[in-house]
Amino acid sequence: MTSNLISQPDAAIRATVEAELEGFARFGVNLGLSRIEKLLADMGSPQQQVPVIHVAGTNGKGSVCAYLASVLRAAGYRTGRYTSPHLVSWTERICIDGVPISWADLQDQLEVVKTAMRIDQVSMPTQFEVFTAAAWRYFEQQRVDVAVVEVGLGGRLDATNVCSQPLATVIVSIGRDHWQRLGDTLAAIAGEKAGILKPGVGAIAGPLPPEASAVVTARAAELNIPLTWVTPAKSVVKPAIQANIDADPKSALPTLCYEGIQYPQALLGEHQKINSACAIAVIQTLRAQGWQISDEAIATGMAHVQWPGRLQKKPWRGHELLIDGAHNREAARSLRAYLDMTLPHQPISWLMGMLETKDHEGVFSELLRAGDHLHLVPVPGHLSADPKELGAIAQNLCPVEVFIHRDLEAGLSAITQTSDTLGTSETSETSETSGTSGTEPRSHSNLPLSTLPLSNLPTVLCGSLYLIGYFYEHYASE
Repeated sequence: MTSNLISQPDAAIRATVEAELEGFARFGVNLGLSRIEKLLADMGSPQQQVPVIHVAGTNGKGSVCAYLASVLRAAGYRTGRYTSPHLVSWTERICIDGVPISWADLQDQLEVVKTAMRIDQVSMPTQFEVFTAAAWRYFEQQRVDVAVVEVGLGGRLDATNVCSQPLATVIVSIGRDHWQRLGDTLAAIAGEKAGILKPGVGAIAGPLPPEASAVVTARAAELNIPLTWVTPAKSVVKPAIQANIDADPKSALPTLCYEGIQYPQALLGEHQKINSACAIAVIQTLRAQGWQISDEAIATGMAHVQWPGRLQKKPWRGHELLIDGAHNREAARSLRAYLDMTLPHQPISWLMGMLETKDHEGVFSELLRAGDHLHLVPVPGHLSADPKELGAIAQNLCPVEVFIHRDLEAGLSAITQTSDTLGTSETSETSETSGTSGTEPRSHSNLPLSTLPLSNLPTVLCGSLYLIGYFYEHYASE
């Protein structure tokens, strides 16, 4: 995640680049390969010059990309990584050896893409297609040894699905998200994600629901390619004497083992046992192809992996927040499992906003428990769900106290209030509250913050990666 403290020239370039990208946003989301293939062909097909690992999945694909990029870098390979969406800056999406592309380089790459675009094109490339083309060109120009590329949406018709012979393809998980575009059944969604599988290229898959695994298995059989099913890595208990002797702070991390390879678990959550195992399975595939990746490089890369906004603890004004981008049912289930394991039977104070297109009932049903407090805010700058409507949904599902806030700042002020600040807070004109008996949140404008419940409960900020990104950009330094 890049700092928002950038030089004045970079700030000017950033404004120009963001305006250009915003101009392409009007073409919306339009899945299909014809535009990106034509665009890349006019650019000299840079994607064909870059060895690629292609990673798909409803959840976990970003973590797998982070693991792979960190390990390959530790092994001495110049490693590109392409992921989406970003949290704070567009430059986060394109990294080489952990360093985001500069705004100046991004501007240069976008100029190349725009030059290649045909004025007479019947259908203009989408924003994601333009940016993906820039990533391919940058990786080729920078002569990376390998690029770890995350699918944007689905797989079969995604703009990243333009390499005929990737090194490996991965489907980490399949759940019900983006069903409006990918299909309303797990089988249909699996069919879209299985579209990244290629003839002659080994595939790796995490544990999938039966109807999804059947589709992926059938597609692999149709292509006559090996399909490796990954099982969760196992926890390794270190001897107490060894734990005391180890001087490296990274040695305090839990140790996992997959297929005989031991490595530290730097990212929190039981679901990382699957995500990390998928990464190790890819590394084993690369080793079989002749890539030199030692067990030491694996351990080093896994220990130093970073993936912000996913089960990340962050202090804010003396209050610890647990930040997670969970925005669909499966991700919410993983977040709840982590809380049940680390804070059993403990009520939670939730600060949430969600996009209109998400499965609100599914997310709430996984997360909420009786006695929890739910603070709801809109997601800035995106098609946000109405917090009042979310509150009604939540109260239909579970007896929780719901508080509605005009914006994230008001929600943060309310949720982080403790007994130390009680009575000293100013009146908030942005907070509304409701009891647990009705389904329509009751409005109380001009509610003093001192009338809100004390936030001595564990605090979780989640519901949307865009909301998490807004927090990091505007409030994380406080």
